[in-house]
Amino acid sequence: MASPTSLLSENQFQCSVCLDVFTDPVTTPCGHTFCMACIRGLWKISYGCKCPTCGNTFTVRPQISINVAFKEITDQFKRIQVGVSNLTVAKPGEVACDVCTGGTIKALKSCLVCLTSYCEPHLEPHKRVTTLKVHKLIDPVEKLEDRMCKKHEKLLESFCKTDQMCVCQFCTETCHKTHHTVAIEEECGEKKAQIKKMESGVQQMIQARQKKVEEIKHSMELSRRSQAELNEGIEEKQSAAERRAEGLVKELEQEITELQRRSTELEQLSITEDHLHLLQVSSLPSLCTTPPTKDWSEISVDSDMCVGNVRRALSQLEDTLKKELETLKERGKLNALYFF
Repeated sequence: MASPTSLLSENQFQCSVCLDVFTDPVTTPCGHTFCMACIRGLWKISYGCKCPTCGNTFTVRPQISINVAFKEITDQFKRIQVGVSNLTVAKPGEVACDVCTGGTIKALKSCLVCLTSYCEPHLEPHKRVTTLKVHKLIDPVEKLEDRMCKKHEKLLESFCKTDQMCVCQFCTETCHKTHHTVAIEEECGEKKAQIKKMESGVQQMIQARQKKVEEIKHSMELSRRSQAELNEGIEEKQSAAERRAEGLVKELEQEITELQRRSTELEQLSITEDHLHLLQVSSLPSLCTTPPTKDWSEISVDSDMCVGNVRRALSQLEDTLKKELETLKERGKLNALYFF
């Protein structure tokens, strides 16, 4: 397949005098073409009128005029050159134009009817030709052949709710005739709504765990304030409590990271225009359930050092935490811990 200018060589449109693409091309009686300004300027400073290409001498200066048809072609070639120079080269992981030679130009759209990805110049017929305007264009995707029914080699454009799979029109008229089928766009709308709901739940879980991290950090801060009142005999127990607290924080942060990753996946799915990819991915067990997490509602840091001062500090800490938890319960924020 050819790139936009591979069939039109620049040498075909190059003036042999200025070595640039023709401007106002004119043709001499011997059949050679030059820019009007170039050939007139050359004849003006030389003796006689001579063709710079073949050396043919004209006794009388020829009457030359712009070749209108050829000028339109050269002007179009210039516009194509400018367009190609502004195109973006496809980076690793990006979809390349299937029409361009070498597949190096980034695709702008993929056509679900042609099963081809196009850069901007090659997409132009789909914007201009009436029969191509009705083709369904989506953001560039790879492996367009996967969007065809393997059995009937037709475009997958419906979803069978009975078998939970994408089907083609021929499938709906044969093996899935008695099944409940809907347009792929309709099913995607329902899936997106489900994903949005799950994303909201994951966000609540993230917020709840972030709050738990702050609670644990706050608990440790109170414990550190009490540490000044302790003697050296309880330092070992204090260190153990800190290590446990740090372990809890680390574990919570790991859960938060995993939940944030899942939230990002769900958010990307909720805004994708790739309906088939959404239906195929959203049915995977890994996306239908939340990542494994621990129930943190009853987990706290016990900093009881069996010392009077520590007991007093812990008593104050306990009172403070109880008040904070009561406040959270009243606001309904604590329910996020039990979402799933």
